[in-house]
Amino acid sequence: MSDAMISSGQPLPLLPLRNGVLFPGTTVTLPVGRPRSVALAETLRPGDRVIVGVQREAGVDDPTLAQLYDVATFARVVRVTPVRPGQLRLTLHGLGRLRLREMPGREPFWLGSGEEVADQVTNPAEAHALVELVSEQVRALELGGNEELTQVLQSTTGRDRPGLVADVVAGALGLPTEKEVEVLFAFEAGARLRIVLRLLAEAKTMAEIRERVGAEVQKEMGKHQREAILRQQLRVIKKELGEDDGQEDLDQLRGRLDEAKLPEEARKVADRELKRLDGMAPGQAEYHVIRNYLELIADLPWSTRAEASYTLDAVETKLEADHYGLREPKKRLLEHLAVRQMTQKARGTLLCLVGPPGVGKTSLGQSIAAATGRPLVRIALGGIRDEAEIRGHRRTYVGALPGRIIAALRKAKVRNPILLLDEVDKLGVGWMGSPEAALLEVLDPEQNHTFNDHYLEIPFDLSEVMFVCTANTLETVSPPLRDRLDVVEIQGYTVEEKLHIARRHLWPQLCDEHGVAIAMVELADAGINAAITDYTREAGVRQLKRELTKVIRAVALEIAREPDRKAPPRRLDAAAVAGYLGKPRFFNEVAERTAVPGVATGLAWTPAGGDILFVETSRMPGKGALEITGQLGDVMKESARAALSYIRSRAGELHVDPRFLESQDLHIHVPAGGVPKDGPSAGVTIFTALTSLLTGRRTRSDTAMTGECTLRGRVLPVGGIKAKVLAAHRAGIKRVILPVKNRADLDEVPKVVLDELQLVFAEDMSEVLAAALEGDAAPLADGATPPA
Repeated sequence: MSDAMISSGQPLPLLPLRNGVLFPGTTVTLPVGRPRSVALAETLRPGDRVIVGVQREAGVDDPTLAQLYDVATFARVVRVTPVRPGQLRLTLHGLGRLRLREMPGREPFWLGSGEEVADQVTNPAEAHALVELVSEQVRALELGGNEELTQVLQSTTGRDRPGLVADVVAGALGLPTEKEVEVLFAFEAGARLRIVLRLLAEAKTMAEIRERVGAEVQKEMGKHQREAILRQQLRVIKKELGEDDGQEDLDQLRGRLDEAKLPEEARKVADRELKRLDGMAPGQAEYHVIRNYLELIADLPWSTRAEASYTLDAVETKLEADHYGLREPKKRLLEHLAVRQMTQKARGTLLCLVGPPGVGKTSLGQSIAAATGRPLVRIALGGIRDEAEIRGHRRTYVGALPGRIIAALRKAKVRNPILLLDEVDKLGVGWMGSPEAALLEVLDPEQNHTFNDHYLEIPFDLSEVMFVCTANTLETVSPPLRDRLDVVEIQGYTVEEKLHIARRHLWPQLCDEHGVAIAMVELADAGINAAITDYTREAGVRQLKRELTKVIRAVALEIAREPDRKAPPRRLDAAAVAGYLGKPRFFNEVAERTAVPGVATGLAWTPAGGDILFVETSRMPGKGALEITGQLGDVMKESARAALSYIRSRAGELHVDPRFLESQDLHIHVPAGGVPKDGPSAGVTIFTALTSLLTGRRTRSDTAMTGECTLRGRVLPVGGIKAKVLAAHRAGIKRVILPVKNRADLDEVPKVVLDELQLVFAEDMSEVLAAALEGDAAPLADGATPPA
């Protein structure tokens, strides 16, 4: 068989190439590493024939016939060189084109068969002219270093085989596989030469671009070298003058700025300040001001991000492990993270956790940070009255500092941390501006991508930061800021949830902190319940932790005094806990207070959670005066007057003497007078207490109520239902009277609480009285007054 011919249909070993093409007339050396390719190479000897195919996709390890281009090259083996076990180097010389038809075998290596495709020369004169043009382009590109190319161009081969010239030139250009395949598929010599001419023109253009860019780079390098020489000379001059202190630090600062990948605007500012600093002596007053400014720029995370690799299941597991209950807040947090994961956008997240103290707002933010792998920085906002605390001070002032937001990012060292803005509801307003107003830009996703700190004076992108705010109440937050917050309410815990939290989290943590092995102390559920009901009255668990801390300290003292610490475990039941904590602080005083007419139990919402309050009324001889005490606000006083007016207008229906104000004064008092109280939700309670007083019917001791009362006796809905119902449950109340329109708010109340309460829904005050007062009112005789 000659070098130029191959028998049609004869199977030959097939070697598929991931990248590149072996052109006829060219010689290449290929590394062989795939098992089938190694098996093929081990059987080859110099002079053997193989088919060299080209894969359509480089990543396929075991290609089929459909995954190969249907035009291949048949070649002669020049050399087989072992490299190491399992890898060979194969030198091949291309002989001609082959239209690949079949792959008759795959084991132990690929086999292929097809028909040879001969070169076609349609117009010899045109082909000769094209060869001359190709030769001129090759000489212009200085590709003469290729031995095969030089030999083909200088011999008569170019005239006799113009297609071979195109193949050898294409092989010498180092083209991408797609363009090499385009040349391989051109069977007619003239067409192939035109393709090669186009590729040579592209290569010439690229060479000119590279030359021009190289010249510019060389020029720029020359400029930098000149600056470096001048800087070195300046350094020598300063050394002679004794002013070279800190030059090494300045070079380090310049290097840090180069590594910081600053935005264009920040880079311009940094370069300008560096030039100013470079010309100053370290003793000048402004030297350290500029240096501190540049160090801030170098320290900020302009392009550094935390690789937050997390799954929603992992976050949910972390939240469940760290916090018991809080079903709705956990759900909302997972929803935010899910949306961020689905959109794959860098836009930050803004959450505001609102709830009483001690319910786990801050620790929820810490759990999110731990689960998502992003650093957490806490910014305490309570009591801040200066706008500069948020936006920073102007650098013209002595002792100027950046704001807390920029300082937190400097500490986090990444541009996508979690910033916990603690106690956002306790921001103040001073003569130096409103820090709450400064937060409007920080917490607005449409603006904070160009946040401008007064000290930095360069826009910084906060759009990737996840802001988590905490607050006890939103009543003190301005409406514009409240509008930017995505609020997640955390109302408080039930007694059962507090029991689980103390058992799973608080007690093991306290034992570890006080050096007491948990096996040495057995805390019974009755002991925890005693601490919860008799010594705390809160929505969270902070006070409960304090009480358990007193218990563990007393136990630690007893253990430390024992000579033998192998004593059996102590069992802390309700009596033992009471012995350590002293007399109970809270009692069920509802029955005692409502034992006489004129007292009703109401439900109130406070920043510390829900609570119960008593409305006491009394009458005495007088001339119809109404006294209201208990540090009540205007709204609550108006509710008392409206309740009294309604009773007078319905005196007959309520069996009350309509002339009771002619000879009597009324006094309404809400105890705990040191605590300010206001709001319309006590209207129903005041009305019930007054009716109880004037009719002589006692209110039920197991019943509490809330709702706004209108002048016509309608019961209107109020807020804070969940907190109020939980407060009633904590206080031992069994029945709760609520407005009808608040029925939907009970979805947020735990089922275990609802199962232990009887809920009465009222739409009119007559329904409230029927549910709240004991006994029936007897009709009054003319001129009679109800019993005192």
